[in-house]
Formats: sequence, C-alpha cells, structure tokens
Amino acid sequence: MRLVKHVHACVSVEKDGHRLLVDPGVFTPDAADLLDRASAVLVTHEHVDHLDVEAARTALDARDDLVVYGPAGVATLLAGTRAAEEGRVRTLGGGERLAVAGFDVEVVAGEHALVHERIPVPATLGYVVDGRVFHPGDSHLVPPGPVDTLLLPVSGPWVGIGAAIDHVLAVRPRRAVAVHDVMLSDVGRGALPAFLGETGPTGTPLVVLEPGVALDV
Repeated sequence: MRLVKHVHACVSVEKDGHRLLVDPGVFTPDAADLLDRASAVLVTHEHVDHLDVEAARTALDARDDLVVYGPAGVATLLAGTRAAEEGRVRTLGGGERLAVAGFDVEVVAGEHALVHERIPVPATLGYVVDGRVFHPGDSHLVPPGPVDTLLLPVSGPWVGIGAAIDHVLAVRPRRAVAVHDVMLSDVGRGALPAFLGETGPTGTPLVVLEPGVALDV
C-alpha cells in the first residue's frame, strides 16, 4: 500500500489499482485531477481547504462511479447533484466500519479543534485506512486502536506545536507524516523534525514529504 502526499491536507492511498482520496480542498491545486483519478473520496469536514466543492460537484456529475463519503456538513454542500440523488454522497458517523474501494475504513467522530471560542467549528471525522493509516482531519482525535502511520497536522490557526506533540504521544504511531502544512515556509517545514521528530519529545520519526511523493505504508 502506498501513501501519496498532496498539497496541504490532501493525501491518497493506493492499493491493488485502487486510489482512495482524502480531503481534496481548494489549497490543493490539482484537486480536480485527483478527483478524476480517485476510486472513492473521504472528506473529514466541510472547510474549503479540505473540500473543493465545485471540483467535487463537477467530478460527481461527470462520473457515474464516484462516491464521496463525509459528515453531514459535506453532504449538505454536495446536495442537488445527480450523485446525491443517486446515493453517491454518503453521510457517515463515528464508530462505523465499511469497505470503500477495496479498503477497510474505520470512522472516528469528533469536533474540529478549537481556533477561538468566537469561531464555531464543525463536526469532524477521522479515518483509519486498512488499520494502518490515520487521517484525523482538523483535530487531535485518537483512533480506537494502534496505527502505524499518523497523518499529523502541523500548521494552521488551530495548530500549536505543544498540542501536536501531545497528539503524537496520545496516538503512539510508529511514525508520523506531516500534513496540513500549506501555511508553513520552507524554513518552517524544515524545522519540524526538531520539535516533532524522533530526537524531540515524542521520540517518533516524522516524515516530511513534498507534494506528489509516495511512501510505502
């Protein structure tokens, strides 16, 4: 199984000719192309950096085989499409386990991490793929069981280094992969391992991938 890091929070997981796409948002410049090539799509929540609504609606209307999974807020944004009428926009909740495009997906429910008490946050889903890779969305969710690879958010208005360290310590993965990183400069991205890598407080290796680079998971 291969993990491909795309721009910001978007990743794809590939296995046996299937491609599961997670969080193709507007900060991901090739989101439309990724949607065209996806076997299925998982969305953690409705914020624009996790879902490019227009690109998703276009892909759903163009393809009879594409299915998008996400929380109720995502289904609301994609309502009115032919795909929604055909049941290809599917609302998920926490605790579900389902087969998606040849992958086993376990759903973990929570809320978007707090930015400020005056800024409302949506419900968020995390996804464990094949029991190995966990994408928490914009949250510090902890999966119900051990995972090999944590996709670790490392920047954004809700992310702090201390909270990220605690997130890794709570999940205890074999390694973390930096995601949600579009707001970081090259210097900031290069400094991440000093705080979040195996020589830092977590003792866990941190992998910092450039967009389009793949990793065996």
